[in-house]
Amino acid sequence: MVNKQEHICWGNDHSHHHHGGHELSVRGLSAAYGEVLALEDVSFSLHCGHTLALAGPNGAGKSTLIHLLAGLQRPQQGHMLWNGKPLHDTRNEIAFMPQRTEVDWRFPITVRELVEMGRYPATGIWRSLNRHDRDIVDKALETLQLTHLQKRQIGALSGGQQQRAFLARALAQEAHILLLDEPFTGLDVPGMESLGELLRSLAAEGRLIIASHHDLNSAPRIFSHCLLLKRSLIAFGTTPQVLTPANLLTAFGHQHFTGTAS
Repeated sequence: MVNKQEHICWGNDHSHHHHGGHELSVRGLSAAYGEVLALEDVSFSLHCGHTLALAGPNGAGKSTLIHLLAGLQRPQQGHMLWNGKPLHDTRNEIAFMPQRTEVDWRFPITVRELVEMGRYPATGIWRSLNRHDRDIVDKALETLQLTHLQKRQIGALSGGQQQRAFLARALAQEAHILLLDEPFTGLDVPGMESLGELLRSLAAEGRLIIASHHDLNSAPRIFSHCLLLKRSLIAFGTTPQVLTPANLLTAFGHQHFTGTAS
């Protein structure tokens, strides 16, 4: 029998790979900012092992939905369930990666210290990391090819390296659900392709990746599923099924569509 304290596991149990794996279920979700309704009666469900793009025009509710799932905002109504239980009863199951513009990159923290923060849900802020925790941090850094950068201040990284550092923190947390708010913004084409390949590989290991995304040209290459929003749900399903001309017309109106919407 494997000693649990010597076993590193972050969602790659093969029992999660198929449709009988862990399931996120959202039912009748609505949210508002004051009197302004931001999200109305959104429902969908998806298992681990998939990548989900949240798409739609500006103000469609993409970031709002990410914040609701991350527990950063309270819904007006509706339910979010993880394996049939309230999603936020198991906070360590969820890792949130904010937009790069929301991070203070001048903060004096190294890559390793950022990744170590992923262990806080399991250890608490004040307890020192033990060997098991350090092994998980080492593995996360190695998996994201950041070992040689672990002593570097996070602001000294390239945009793609910064995204990988936050993903390494999520791996160290051993989260099953990874929530990313516009993760491809500001990346060049090689950086986008590298991050897309990484997200697909993380999902293949048994995680559920959910990201707000605006480049509809790249969405079919990166995401297995898509949820198209315009405050309420327009369509949900596999990415080719959702990003049809009719659905895009409903979402973006008469706006000229060339494959990239902001």
